[in-house]
Amino acid sequence: QVQLVESGGGLVQPGGSLRLSCAAPEIIFAENTMGWYRQAPGKQRELVALITRAGITNYADSVKRRFTISRTNAKSTVHLQMNSLKSEDTAVYYCYTRSPYTGNEHWGQGTQVTVSS
Repeated sequence: QVQLVESGGGLVQPGGSLRLSCAAPEIIFAENTMGWYRQAPGKQRELVALITRAGITNYADSVKRRFTISRTNAKSTVHLQMNSLKSEDTAVYYCYTRSPYTGNEHWGQGTQVTVSS
């Protein structure tokens, strides 16, 4: 089983910022698309952002121009910088990886992000 280790969640006021990080096994990170999904209470899990091994990114419309996904190759880590946070960003955020060759997917355990005054 592929282990994805997330960190960086927490409580922040509206308009604030948080940075999530997810460390993956080196061989997985080097080949796979990495990304973040989120799930709010009573809602389906939804895509937040993806980044391919070539650095091509894709964002949900709701987070464009506020969130930035990036990769630190030397540490096999993907980051999600979240700025101008809103209450509707409150959710459990899951790290995600997918192989472009096999389609195999793996998920992290999730980290809670709460935006509230």
